[in-house]
Amino acid sequence: MLKIGEIVQTVKGIVETKIDMVKQDIQEQLAGILSRLVVLVLMGGSLLLVLLFMSLSLAFFLSQYFESPHMGFLLVGLLYLLILVVLYLIRDNDTTQDKMQKGLKGFIFRARIFKKRQENE
Repeated sequence: MLKIGEIVQTVKGIVETKIDMVKQDIQEQLAGILSRLVVLVLMGGSLLLVLLFMSLSLAFFLSQYFESPHMGFLLVGLLYLLILVVLYLIRDNDTTQDKMQKGLKGFIFRARIFKKRQENE
């Protein structure tokens, strides 16, 4: 006959093991999310630098093309103003926001989705 103390100790051990497993799973998921966020920030910074140098190159090229030192920079500035106006106009568009959210969720939480797919197979 089992004693109540032994049953309590067994249940306590099972609960502690389950808590440790959940903690480890959360740590793994958090590490994966943080590593993808770091990659995303680095990609964004690199993209910003590429955009900066391409914009400067385009501005200098247009300045030489129009033979005016200011015209190239003015046209590139107007191009960015046009992009800003378009983004401002579509800011409340639900379809655009949904696509952006799905893309970011897919990138950041990809490992979790991949794990669920493996478990389903």
